[in-house]
Amino acid sequence: MQTIGRPTRPDSDAAAGGFASLTGGRGLVQSEPLIFELGGWNKTGVDLEPPAQDAADLDGLTRDELALPGLSEPETMRHYVRLSQLNHAIDLALYPLGSCTMKHNPRLNEKAARMAGFADLHPLQPVSTTQGALALMDRLAHWLKTLTGMPAVALSPKAGAHGELCGLLCIKAAHEAAGQGHRKVVLVPTSAHGTNPATAAFVGYTVTEIAQTADGRVDLADLEAKLGPDVAAIMVTNPNTCGLFERDIVEISRLTHAAGAYFYCDGANFNAIVGRVKPGDLGVDAMHINLHKTFSTPHGGGGPGAGPVVLSQALAPFAPAPWLVSGPEGLALVEEARGEAAQAFGRMCAFQGQMGMFVRAYAYMRSHGADGLRQVAEDAVLNANYIKARLSDVMSPAFPEGPCMHEALFDDAWLEGTGVTTLDFAKAMIDEGFHPMTMYFPLVVHGAMLIEPTETESRRELDRFCEALRALAATAKLGEVERFKGAPFLAPLRRLDETLAARKPKLAWRPEPGTVAPAPLAAE
Repeated sequence: MQTIGRPTRPDSDAAAGGFASLTGGRGLVQSEPLIFELGGWNKTGVDLEPPAQDAADLDGLTRDELALPGLSEPETMRHYVRLSQLNHAIDLALYPLGSCTMKHNPRLNEKAARMAGFADLHPLQPVSTTQGALALMDRLAHWLKTLTGMPAVALSPKAGAHGELCGLLCIKAAHEAAGQGHRKVVLVPTSAHGTNPATAAFVGYTVTEIAQTADGRVDLADLEAKLGPDVAAIMVTNPNTCGLFERDIVEISRLTHAAGAYFYCDGANFNAIVGRVKPGDLGVDAMHINLHKTFSTPHGGGGPGAGPVVLSQALAPFAPAPWLVSGPEGLALVEEARGEAAQAFGRMCAFQGQMGMFVRAYAYMRSHGADGLRQVAEDAVLNANYIKARLSDVMSPAFPEGPCMHEALFDDAWLEGTGVTTLDFAKAMIDEGFHPMTMYFPLVVHGAMLIEPTETESRRELDRFCEALRALAATAKLGEVERFKGAPFLAPLRRLDETLAARKPKLAWRPEPGTVAPAPLAAE
C-alpha cells in the first residue's frame, strides 16, 4: 500500500497493533518530558552577580525563590524545539479544519506588525503621538466597508463571538430607540455555529431554530412562519456551515425586514466570497469579519483575534465607542457617547482593539490588491470543490448535488458496516501526518467530516492529502478495523480520553503523590 504523510507500515509489533513501538523518539521526532521532569534543580544556565544592595527598602515585598528547574542554553533550545514537534502546524502540512480557515500566514504581515510604532504602542499614549496607527486603522476601516458594501464599521471587537455580541447589542439598542424593546426573539438556523445561539442568549434573547431543507439551506417557509412582531433579528451564516451559499439570501433579507427585524450575518466564512459578493448588497444589517480567518492573521493559539463588525445605515448610529473621526488636528478617537456617537450603546473593550491584527490585515489587503482578494475567494472555492470531486467516489458527500463553496462536507454513510467511526477515521489521519478535519459538525449531518483546504494550498498538497484519505478509506472498507480503533500509533501520545481531558484538564504540574517537590535554589 502506498504511504502518504508518514510511513504507516513500519516493522510489525503485535503489541502495538501491527505498528512499531519505539523508545525515545520516532525518526526525527524526539520524546520530551515536561521541563519540571528534566531535573537540573541545582543548576542554572545563567551566572548573575550578587545584587549590590539588599531589599531592605522594599518593606518585605520580595518574591520567594521559585521552584524552577535550571537548564543550559542548548538544553533550553532543544526542549522547546522538541515540544514544537509535538503539535501539528500549518507550516508542516495542510490543516483541513472546516469553518476555521487555517491557512498560511505570509511572513510579510508578521514583519509589518512588528514595526516600531505599531508593536510598541501604548493605549494611553497621547493621540498626537499615534497618528500613524490611527491612519492605518482608518484605511483598514475604509477597505472593510468597501469590500462589504456597508457604511460603518466597529473595529474594537476581538473575535467572532465578540463581534456577534457587538452586532446584537447594536440591534437591541436600535429596537429600544424605536420603541420596539419588546422584540425578544432571535431566529437561528439549525446548522449555525454554536456561538450564534449562545451570544443571542447572553444578550437576553430567546432563541428559536429555523429548519433546514434537504439540500442544506434555510427553509424559507419555516422562516416566514416564525417571523413576527416579537422577532428582533435572524442570524444566518453565508456561506453556511454546510459549505453552501444560501441561494435565497435576498429573499431571507426581504422577509426579515418586512417583519421589522434585522439581519445579522455571521461572517466567519467571508473568505469564500470576499471580492466577489458584498453583503450589503444582500440586505445584511450587521456582520462580523474574522480578520484572523479572511485576512490571514494567525488563528486560534496564534492570536489574539479580531472581529470588526460592519453595520448598515440603520445600525450605524449605535456602533460602540471608540469612534475614529477626522478633525482639524488630525485623527481622533471619540471615547464617550456624545456628538455623532450620542447613541453608541457603550464599548466592547477597554481600548481600541487589537492593533497587531489591524496591521496584519491591512498588509494582507495591500499586498493582494482588489484582484488578489477576489482570487482568494475563487481559489478557496476551487480547492474545496477539487477535494470534493477527488473523494466523492470513496466517501459520501453530505450534499452531493452541485458545487460547494469553501469547504467540502462528508457524512459517515460510506463507513456503514465497516466498524469504523468518524472519530476512528480522524485518529488514523494522524498516523498519516495530517491533522484531522472538523468532526461531527455541523450537527445536522450524521458523522460529519468537514474539510476546508483554504486558498493557500497547491494542487500537489491537495493530491497528497486526498491520496492519504483514499488509502485510509480503502483500508476501512477492507475490514482492517484495528488499524483505526487503536490509532494513532505513530503520534507522540496515543488515543486520549478527550472528554476527561476537557472536563478535568491538568493545567499545572504537580509532583507525583509520595514525592517531595524540589527545593528552590538557595540564595547566594
